[in-house]
Parts: sequence; C-alpha cells; structure tokens
Amino acid sequence: MYYNKVELCGVNTSKLTTLGSEEKRELLILAKTGDENARRKLIDGNLRLVLSIIQRFTGRRENMDDLFQVGCIGLIKAVDNFNTELDVKFSTYAVPMIIGEIRRYLRDNNTIRVSRSVRDLAYRALQTRERLSSVTSSEPTIEEIAKELGETVENVTNAIESIIEPVSLYDPVYNDGGDSIYVMDQVRDENNSDDIWLEDIALKEAMKRLSEREKKIISMRFYRGKTQMEIAEEIGISQAQVSRLEKGALNHIRQQM
Repeated sequence: MYYNKVELCGVNTSKLTTLGSEEKRELLILAKTGDENARRKLIDGNLRLVLSIIQRFTGRRENMDDLFQVGCIGLIKAVDNFNTELDVKFSTYAVPMIIGEIRRYLRDNNTIRVSRSVRDLAYRALQTRERLSSVTSSEPTIEEIAKELGETVENVTNAIESIIEPVSLYDPVYNDGGDSIYVMDQVRDENNSDDIWLEDIALKEAMKRLSEREKKIISMRFYRGKTQMEIAEEIGISQAQVSRLEKGALNHIRQQM
C-alpha cells in the first residue's frame, strides 16, 4: 500500500507540497517571530516527511490516520522548538522528534499497561546507565545500575523490559533493494522442523504397510486414546490378542522407520 496515494486524516497525500531549503529557512525565521501564516506553511510543507516516517510503522497494524496525526504533533513540536541559529538542517532535528512522538504513542497505548512507577524506574535506570557509561567508558551491568539506584536487580530488569517495544513479525530486518527479510523469516518453528516433517512422512508410509486390523488398533490406541480392553470389546477379540497385534504393529513401524 502506498500511503502517498491515499487520504489520511482528510488530506490527499498525493498532493502534499514540498519546500526548498531556502524557502524552509525563511519560513522558520518568520515563524520564530510569531508569523502564524509562515508556521502553517512550514507545517504543511513538511507533511510528506511525516508520511515517510509513519510507513516505518506499517507492520504494527496500527491505524495510519492515528499515526499520521501523532506524527504531525511531533512535527509541530519540531517547528516550534527548532533553533534557527544552529547550523542544522530542519529535517535532521524533526525526524527524531516525530519518531519519538509516535513511539510514545505506541508505548502509552500498548494493550499491556505499565504503571507510572515502573516506567519512571525504567527511565531513571536508562539515565543512570548513560551517566555510568560516560564515567567508566564501558557498559555498566544491571547490578551496578541497581546499586546506584538503591533498587533490586529484579525490579530494574523488569522495569527496563516493560518499556521495550514488542517486535512485530512483519518488521523488516534486511533489505538489499529487492525483497525484504522480515523477523518472521528468522524465527524457527521447533514444532514443525524438517526432521519432524520427515518423521511424519515416514510414519504415514509405515502405517500403510500394516494390515487393516493393525491400522485400526493403532488408530484407536494412540489417536483416540482407547485402552486395550475397550478396543477388544469394540472389535470382538480378546485383550491379549489386541496386545499382541499392537506390539507386532509397533515393531513393524519401527523397522520401517
């Protein structure tokens, strides 16, 4: 789906305008002086930037209208807080602002609710990690962070893990210009491996070589969970005969596999 060809929040994204570097610079300076018209033009002229950023989050199955609105909030904050005196491109400043706003929205609207106290501890832990890293020039351990905060290792670990965003199976992990490789392509299914698949085929082939009575006994015994006595009553033979036929069938299957 190409979001530059649809409507988001009532905006025809195929008609979004773009601004040149000089025009953008002039509007930023005017907006700083309180010119609302310049501010409006600046926001409208950077909506395509928001559009390009929200496409990174399409794999999360989020409502794109909602993400576009949240991204626009980040854009507005970037416009209002950008320092025109610094030699920095506006997009360089705006992109992390927009992404940060979207990530906050996704975190706060996660179906897994995290308490304020846990989030606060997580952010304090991250700040402490940054501070310790700058002092020691090495990555501090969870134990060192917990000690610095006066918290238990378990509490700090749980807090940090609680704010880590879940990874979508549809998140791309590599793209060489052709087909993307997604997280789901890198996940191994232990319950459906090639070995199990081949064993299943071998078992079916071995079952085909059994007599009809042996097939019935094996099916009733291991697929329907019946006891040897119940099987004996149902097919009209003794329990000893069922036992003998079952053992013979299992030996035959083992030999075939």
